Amino acid sequence: MDSDLYDEFGNYIGPDLDSDDDAEELDDNENDDENDDEAENGVEEQMEEDDEIPQNQIVLHEDKKYYASAVEIYGEDVETLVQEEDAQPLTEPIVKPVSKKKFQAAEHHLPETTYKKEYLADLMDCPHIMRNIAVAGHLHHGKSTFLDCLVEQTHPEFYRAEDADTRYTDTLFIEQQRGCSIKAMPVSIVAQDNRNKSYLLNVIDTPGHVNFSDEMTAAFRLSDGVVILVDAHEGVMMNTERAIRHAVQEKLAVTLCISKIDRLFLELKLPPSDAYYKLRLIIDQVNNILNTFSEDDVAVLSPLNGNVIFSSGRFNVCFSLLSFANLYSKQHGEKFNAKEFARRLWGDMYFDKKTRKFVKKAPYSDAPRTFVQFILDPLYKIFSQVVGDVDTVLPFMMSELGIRLSKEEQKMNVRPLIALICKRFFGDFTAFTDLVVNNIKSPLDNAKTKVDQTYLGPSDSKLAHEMYKCNSDGPLMVHTTKNYATSDATSFRVLGRVMSGTLEAGADVRILGENYSIQDEEDCRKMTIGRLWVHEARYSIEVSRVPAGNWVLIEGIDQPIVKTATIAELEYEEDVYIFRPLKFNTRSVVKLAVEPINPSELPKMLDGLRKVNKSYPLLTTRVEESGEHVLLGTGELYMDCVMHDMRKVFSEIDIKVADPVVTFNETVIETSTLKCFAETPNKKNKITMMAEPLEKQLDEDIENEVVQIGWNRRKLGEFFQTKYNWDLLAARSIWAFGPDTTGPNIFIDDTLPSEVDKNLLSSVRESLVQGFQWATREGPLCEEPIRQVKFKLLDATIAQEPLYRGGGQMIPTARRCAYSAFLMATPRLMEPYYSVEVIAPADCVSSVYTVLAKRRGHVTTDAPIPGSPMYSIKAYIPVMDSFGFETDLRTHTQGQAFCMSVFHHWQLVPGDPLDKTIVIKPLELQPTPHLAREFMIKTRRRKGLSEDVSVNKFFDDPMLLELAKQQDVFSYSGF
Repeated sequence: MDSDLYDEFGNYIGPDLDSDDDAEELDDNENDDENDDEAENGVEEQMEEDDEIPQNQIVLHEDKKYYASAVEIYGEDVETLVQEEDAQPLTEPIVKPVSKKKFQAAEHHLPETTYKKEYLADLMDCPHIMRNIAVAGHLHHGKSTFLDCLVEQTHPEFYRAEDADTRYTDTLFIEQQRGCSIKAMPVSIVAQDNRNKSYLLNVIDTPGHVNFSDEMTAAFRLSDGVVILVDAHEGVMMNTERAIRHAVQEKLAVTLCISKIDRLFLELKLPPSDAYYKLRLIIDQVNNILNTFSEDDVAVLSPLNGNVIFSSGRFNVCFSLLSFANLYSKQHGEKFNAKEFARRLWGDMYFDKKTRKFVKKAPYSDAPRTFVQFILDPLYKIFSQVVGDVDTVLPFMMSELGIRLSKEEQKMNVRPLIALICKRFFGDFTAFTDLVVNNIKSPLDNAKTKVDQTYLGPSDSKLAHEMYKCNSDGPLMVHTTKNYATSDATSFRVLGRVMSGTLEAGADVRILGENYSIQDEEDCRKMTIGRLWVHEARYSIEVSRVPAGNWVLIEGIDQPIVKTATIAELEYEEDVYIFRPLKFNTRSVVKLAVEPINPSELPKMLDGLRKVNKSYPLLTTRVEESGEHVLLGTGELYMDCVMHDMRKVFSEIDIKVADPVVTFNETVIETSTLKCFAETPNKKNKITMMAEPLEKQLDEDIENEVVQIGWNRRKLGEFFQTKYNWDLLAARSIWAFGPDTTGPNIFIDDTLPSEVDKNLLSSVRESLVQGFQWATREGPLCEEPIRQVKFKLLDATIAQEPLYRGGGQMIPTARRCAYSAFLMATPRLMEPYYSVEVIAPADCVSSVYTVLAKRRGHVTTDAPIPGSPMYSIKAYIPVMDSFGFETDLRTHTQGQAFCMSVFHHWQLVPGDPLDKTIVIKPLELQPTPHLAREFMIKTRRRKGLSEDVSVNKFFDDPMLLELAKQQDVFSYSGF
């Protein structure tokens, strides 16, 4: 653009272009080339002939329509515009720099494997030789390292090509930096059992940190069984117990792998006999947990039953009793019966050297058990001799074991050398394949259990029967539970399991969301399937079709999916129901308010909130009435990872974060002091209610769906009669749970037919229930959910005319009446409590007590870990006082203590939130009896509410007069 022809604002100030002479003069000034003059003359002649705008032209000036041919310069079908004013704001560069997001390891091309990719694809058509497995356990118990060994066997050239310290399934940089898994990551491999028969194993690695137990829940939903890994040193820990309990609830087959057995002799230096007792204790602990939580008879976990194996991922060790017995059979030939030998390698079995027989009584006082003699002793010798005097002993030991080492390998450091020797001694992890094949059902055999557990539709429908058969030729049904961000973080790929039918790329399907139902089909979208992949963590194998029983990664359908979804046939003659949304074993109790530093970037932040909400199964995002955007998560580490994704992955903007707070609940501790009534605005209807506390444990039974509102009246009445001693009339008069079908509050119709017209009452029942559920969703104290309260409808005067008893009249009135009954029943606040497990040396226990005492925590158990120098301290601590607890603990113990905390229960906050005699002074620590008042006032301030609860808002004038007669009027007066 010539600066002489345009001013500083970009406006044209050159010669007048009305005349042809001026136009020619302008062209001469701009370009002296004669060819350009000819081109322009040609354009003018063309314009005289035809005033229409020809195609493929450059617009030089809008007013006079000067055109020049662009065909030679830019090619066919190109239109170029030169505008007088910039259409692009000055804040945006004309050519934006290309930014490549690096939040995860780049996907690799298909590596060389020990099997052909086509063979893996062929096995997908055979669900009977397929296993869908989740690997779960406590943090740092060796899950990802164990999977590394499986990948190393099948991907020998690809394994750890970039970084030897990076776990193969930890694809995110934040996982590699923190040293712990954050996302559940699936890997599909072809593995052989001890008879060299191939199986397709779909294995999903789950995080061990309790904050990310939602990822474990999503993984369990896709699996048919779970392998629980337990550290041989630490034993059964907090998340081990939670994983087993959750697996039992999901009706998954449970197997056990005791990992890191090398720690028994390298760290703890236990004698072989003590190591046996340690392993036996772990198995007994897991069996006790299984028996505690399982309602049905479950198989006892024992190495003799083939459902327990032992491993050390760091040193490539994995064996069962049978696989170790096979090592002996290689030396003794075919006459050696490995199965019979394996049956005698566990328990109180001894080998009598004199008679050469196995006996159940020790032949002499210090006789070792067979497991110690034939398994642990050889292991100890291999490790001790390599660690001890490798130069003199190694050649002799290698010749005995039949292992050849090159000269370079003999010069390796001790740990890599032991890992290499064990890898060649034990071979591939066939013991793991045997474990899952023999104890976990195939998708075909487990289909009925899986469908009954997850499908919300009737079990006698044609569609359910097709899913029972896992029929790849049946109607399409896919259940998705996880969303994985693409490398540019602009979209998601959806991980799901094909329950029936065959999913094909490019097919048109229906996407049914979690809010879809036969009555309300709004949450339904018609979409086209994009590409399909088999997920291999660091890379993916693209396929054109995926038959029933398999896991699949789907492209192009993520837009309507928030958490889970059901993918169904586009047209199907029967009613299609959805799969049950995920039911988590923990709660989101930590709350963060966020806002962009630059207000103009609010749309970017909202887009980031939507994406991060898809990425984390348990995360909740919402907008408060005050306008603040709130994130709800499980704990500090969880929220830290969420904010990392918000800032670095999805939004890439500066975000301001408020101090973390917690969610509260509101409850009552007494029965309402008077019958509370409220009239509708039209004065035609009147409702009377009372509130009282709910029985202990009943709220948990409702939340855990031990009792369901959908049961018939007889079944519902029997439950409340037998378990909670309710009278039959009250038990059969339950109208609703609130604030939803699994809410911890109950609404009862306690009216008498002689006093109330039941027909009229039933006509407004739905409106009264909605008012009750609205009230329990946002309580009167600080608009937090109500918990553990029973609302009784005592009386109701309902207008005869339907016009006067509509929802607009009844719903707000029922809500006000519930609020007034609540305020008359001595309201209290409840706060969430964490269950904390601290592992520390004996000399640090006192410091742990000190840190807990400062934060209103209290210890429940304090005991040494058997066979270990460490202590385990279990305690409860308020979530409100838990922020910074882990840092504080490490500071006081010089980093020797490690803690894990997870939501456990709700507990009353000390003090009366409505006590106006308490004065809250800013920046001043409040005594314990003042906490409830402080929490309520500060929560109301944060939400933009008035500082105190005014009863005027909820009570009618006649009700206020009734209240004035009560002696406690002054303690509740807000008027």
